[in-house]
Amino acid sequence: MEQVEGLTARYARRSLLLRRMLESIGLALAGRAGQRLADTLGLIASRDTLLRLVRALPDPPIGAVTVLGVDDFAIKRGQTYATIVLDMATRQPIDVLPDREADTLAEWLKAHPEIRIVTRDRFAAYAEAVSRGAPQATQCADRWHIWKNLGEAVEKTVVAHRACLAEPEITSQAAADSERPGEGGNEDAVVADAAQSSTPDTALAPIVEIRPIVGQFRERHAAIQALRSQGKGIRAIAAELDLDRKTARRFFYATSVEELLAKTLNRSSLLDDFKSHLHQRFNEGCTDAASLTAEIRTLGYRGSERTVYRYVQPFRPRRKAPDPAPAAPKIRHVTGWIMRDPDNLNGEDEQRLKAVLARCPELEATRRHVGAFARMIRDLRGERLPDWMDRVGDDKLPALHSFVTGLRQDLAAVTAGLTLPWNNGPAEGAVNRIKMLKRQCFGLANFPLLRKRILLTK
Repeated sequence: MEQVEGLTARYARRSLLLRRMLESIGLALAGRAGQRLADTLGLIASRDTLLRLVRALPDPPIGAVTVLGVDDFAIKRGQTYATIVLDMATRQPIDVLPDREADTLAEWLKAHPEIRIVTRDRFAAYAEAVSRGAPQATQCADRWHIWKNLGEAVEKTVVAHRACLAEPEITSQAAADSERPGEGGNEDAVVADAAQSSTPDTALAPIVEIRPIVGQFRERHAAIQALRSQGKGIRAIAAELDLDRKTARRFFYATSVEELLAKTLNRSSLLDDFKSHLHQRFNEGCTDAASLTAEIRTLGYRGSERTVYRYVQPFRPRRKAPDPAPAAPKIRHVTGWIMRDPDNLNGEDEQRLKAVLARCPELEATRRHVGAFARMIRDLRGERLPDWMDRVGDDKLPALHSFVTGLRQDLAAVTAGLTLPWNNGPAEGAVNRIKMLKRQCFGLANFPLLRKRILLTK
């Protein structure tokens, strides 16, 4: 039988128009949801039919690509990863590779010698792949990841100088200000013990064994460092100790237990907004924890009575509550202030940051280096990087020294990232879209189906 071009196809069970409609539904909604929409529209098709039609679609053509973006995404988080490849000029994905190995990407790049620039994050396998598969291309490290790495170094610096965060006149009561709610609302397990020291230097001393979590952190850190000294990697250590890989990595790279504990013990407390009220009412004669809890609950408190009881217990021997000590700024707050554009700080934050920097020359130097680096990124002046790294090396800032060491290991790509207008943002956005496509399939889509939906879904 003669076929009508554009209307019928040989051996087809449906018209080309119907097939295109079902393909569009399958791409947009995948299986079950696509079947429900098709039924509503009067188009009879099972979910298997929709998925089969999607898998049979041809890949989009790959034209001449001069600027390429690559990034990885999780097929199964922590276990299986794939690579998305984008044409940065159009910001559209042009291919999806089944893994993130250097060999796979290098072979793909060899088939596209027209590539001149490759944007990427600082994943070592991608750097190796581009060097082998596209040696003619300029590698361009992503600015956002560089800035994020700098932020992590700044946070470590703030942790190392956390003693500078507290006001000099801080009293022993400040020891009671470090309590925090536990995970899942179980604040009883981690609320601060009584302010037991009478010396004003207690708040500035190294973290002492006042909570069970301190001993747990010390044991875990010792165990991980012992395995590290045996030559074991993060993956092997996480498996042996039955830990999440991120937890193992945090303890693996921590230079001391205090570095780990500083952020943990420096978290906010449910009582922070109500301490002034508790001190005032205690001095007025209301010393019953149940009554105090009832009062602050009307003000918005959501914790337990036992938290209040443990907080006011140190006041009972003298029957007087001291003036509440001003809380030291949190590590993450100080890190944020240092990393933020000074013009975007409100008046209070600016004053608190100035007070902290006045007490700590190291943090003042850190703030100065961060400002210079921010201007380098904003103005795309990558040629200033060597001088910036030399100035950092002149200061005693170990965390920033480690950051600089990492930059030197990938110096050409970092310099290009701070000079060229290209960055890996579109690839990061594509990864976010992939997460949405995976959720539509409830994480059950196999790689061929997921690949088609990534490449063809608009």
